[in-house]
Amino acid sequence: MAGVTRIVLGGFGNVGQQIAAKLTVDPTSALQIVGIAARDKQKAAAKAANFGLDVPIISAAEAPQYDAILVECATYDGFRDVVEPTLRAGGHVIAVSVGALAVNLDLIDIAEQSGATLQIAGGTLPGLDIIRAASEDEITSVTLTSHIKPASFAHEPYIHDNGIDLAPAETGPVPIFEGSAREAAGHFPRHFNVAVTLGLVGIGLDRTRVRIYADGTLPGARHTLNVEASSVSLDMTSQNYPSPQNNRTSMVVALSILAALRRENASLRIGS
Repeated sequence: MAGVTRIVLGGFGNVGQQIAAKLTVDPTSALQIVGIAARDKQKAAAKAANFGLDVPIISAAEAPQYDAILVECATYDGFRDVVEPTLRAGGHVIAVSVGALAVNLDLIDIAEQSGATLQIAGGTLPGLDIIRAASEDEITSVTLTSHIKPASFAHEPYIHDNGIDLAPAETGPVPIFEGSAREAAGHFPRHFNVAVTLGLVGIGLDRTRVRIYADGTLPGARHTLNVEASSVSLDMTSQNYPSPQNNRTSMVVALSILAALRRENASLRIGS
């Protein structure tokens, strides 16, 4: 089919199922799921059947055979296993669990050596296009201030190790962390994909500053971005809303992947 973008879903949890739900209701869509890479193939097949999705359930090692974009929507722990075979084969990966890149930066080198494309779907953060533009000249500072619902931190070792009481966060913001994007990703690898994305697009993981608050008064994660550069001074805030299927995931995550995929064959492309 001319103009069709073929997709292998690398994982079939909440985000993968949101993508499937959007695409299976539109049989004329230019986005076509041609496979699902999953560790538990039986479980993935059962979930796929719920969407009327009849595609091969494969391993991540088989994904390069499908001549498709691999959409990584797995977990922090499974990130490398999912994306590495496609990157080594010179394929195209759109990544979601970007926090894992902070400890797997060699995957960028692998992509460069093989001619692969490692693309980050950054729809959960405001202002990435303007930061990319600003980085063509000089950026002096980038600060991300994030307010996250306290339930998201409940089982994080950092919280327990530092004796942080999350109870007051139900009625107002409680400071959790301040440091570099690299440190934020290290302490909260399952929650701070945004910190790694921001570090990679701008002035690096070590120069990008991150402030984190637990805040139970908000409907979902709120990210405020402050950038000072030779070409622009930027202050932007995004209020993300949680996925109805999993309130620890922002609804816009799956939508940002779909938006990135639709650009593949678009005649009109908006954004740098």
